[in-house]
Amino acid sequence: MDIGNDDDARRSSVNDSSWGASPRAGQAVGTPYPAGSPAGTGVRRKTPSMPSPPPPSEQPQPAPAKKSAGRNLRAAIGVGVGLGVVIIASLFIVKAIFVGVVVVAVVIGVWELTSRLAERKDIHAPLIPIAAGGVAMVIAGYVSGADGAWVATALTALAVLVWRMARPPEDYLRDVTAGVFTVFYVPFLATFVVMMLAADDGPRRVLAFLILTVVSDTGAYAVGWRFGSHKLAPRISPGKTREGLIGAIAFAMIAGALLLRFLVDDGHWWQGVILGLAAAISATLGDLGESMIKRDLGIKDMGTLLPGHGGIMDRLDSMLPTAPVVWLLLVIFVGQG
Repeated sequence: MDIGNDDDARRSSVNDSSWGASPRAGQAVGTPYPAGSPAGTGVRRKTPSMPSPPPPSEQPQPAPAKKSAGRNLRAAIGVGVGLGVVIIASLFIVKAIFVGVVVVAVVIGVWELTSRLAERKDIHAPLIPIAAGGVAMVIAGYVSGADGAWVATALTALAVLVWRMARPPEDYLRDVTAGVFTVFYVPFLATFVVMMLAADDGPRRVLAFLILTVVSDTGAYAVGWRFGSHKLAPRISPGKTREGLIGAIAFAMIAGALLLRFLVDDGHWWQGVILGLAAAISATLGDLGESMIKRDLGIKDMGTLLPGHGGIMDRLDSMLPTAPVVWLLLVIFVGQG
């Protein structure tokens, strides 16, 4: 057997197959010889060259995403201005009208909170005794001060315990606990607003309280939106930043100094600085507190009554815990009035 001839035959058959040929030195893999050129001459068909991609620095970069407030700002501003006009008008025309505004806000807030508890957690806090008791608490706080508010609060909590007895005992403790929490969270904290109103310069005190809360929220939003990069409480409210908190404190301290100096009788600017600091902290904690509740319930807003804002409770979240703080500091600084 002539092994060399067989090898030559095999090499010849391989070379005759253009696409299956083994590459020779300097030959690109899979590149055929052009027709009419002897194999092995090194002449290869030209393959079209692909343009090389531009360097990374010259490649088009995606446009940065614009920050969004997440709400309809036109609607929010319009509703906010409208509410402000109604509140200020009622505040300086007749005090009793403003008490009625607080009563309406309390009843709607109680309804929103108890409705969300029932929908999301199947917790049935008794609405009727909480709402009726809340009205009595606000009126008692305006007429009789802190003593009247405490008595009305205790009676309302007792009414919640008794009212729930009309239903089966299952989940009794859970329902009455939520009911008593609602009593303290909404109407009880709101009584401090009308107790401020009862003073001789009550409308000015309430106006100072409202301005401080709004300025704190505005400062937190403006500074946080522009400069915020360090999260304040990401597990509770991812949108809030430490920079926003600093903005809230700075804005509120400046506003407090001006309000105590020019709006509230016998006030001093340094007292306003302390008042603004305390109001900004309490407003932020109140906002975080309701965010915690909404996160537990799995909702974004407590309601849909106010376009661009959500529900009444979404506007009262920072005001409710700030009311007792402002009331107490004003009593310490300038007296009951």
